[in-house]
Amino acid sequence: MQGGAVSTAKQKTLGVVGCAVGGLEGLRRGLVQPAITQGWQVAVTLTPTAGRWLRESGEAARLEALTKFPVRDEPRLPTEGRPHPPVDCFILAPASANTIAKLALGIMDNQALTQVGEALGTLDTPVIIFPRVNAAHARHPRWQGHLDALRESGACLIYGPEVWPLYEPREASPKRELPWAAALTAANAAVS
Repeated sequence: MQGGAVSTAKQKTLGVVGCAVGGLEGLRRGLVQPAITQGWQVAVTLTPTAGRWLRESGEAARLEALTKFPVRDEPRLPTEGRPHPPVDCFILAPASANTIAKLALGIMDNQALTQVGEALGTLDTPVIIFPRVNAAHARHPRWQGHLDALRESGACLIYGPEVWPLYEPREASPKRELPWAAALTAANAAVS
C-alpha cells in the first residue's frame, strides 16, 4: 500500500477438517502452516477421534497457537458464540473411508461432518476432499457411488493414481506424504 492506505480486503478463511487416519499428524506442517503463509486464516475442526489423537500428542495445542482459534471436535452449546469465523473454503483432509461414506449419504453425526455437509448442501462454499484410503476401500462395491455423489454435490476430490496411488492395506510406507499441496492448490483456485 502506498501513502499509508489501509487495505479493506477481507482475509480468506480456510476451514480445515481432519479425520483419524494415517498422516493426520502432518496436518499442521503439511497444510495449515503453508495455508497461513499463503495468506489464509485457518480454522481447524476434527472428528472426535482425530481430536483425541491430536490432543494427546500435543498437536492440537500447537495448531491453536498457530491459528489463534480453538481446534473444534465437538459442537458448541447453544449459549456459546461461534468459535470460528465464516469459512470461504473447506479442505477435508485426510478423510477416512468412513467419513466419505457418511458425507456421501448425508449423515452428519459429528461437528466435522456437519460443517462439511452443510457446505455441500446449502452454502456456496467450495469443498476440497482428499480421501485417504487404500485399495481395499476402493474395491468396496459402494465406494465409487460415494465418490460420484460427492462430485455431483460439487466437491472437488483430490483422488486418483496421479496424486495418491492406492496400495493394499499396510503395504504403503507409513511415512508417505499426503497430497497437502494439491489440496491447497485446489482451494486457492476455488477462491480467487
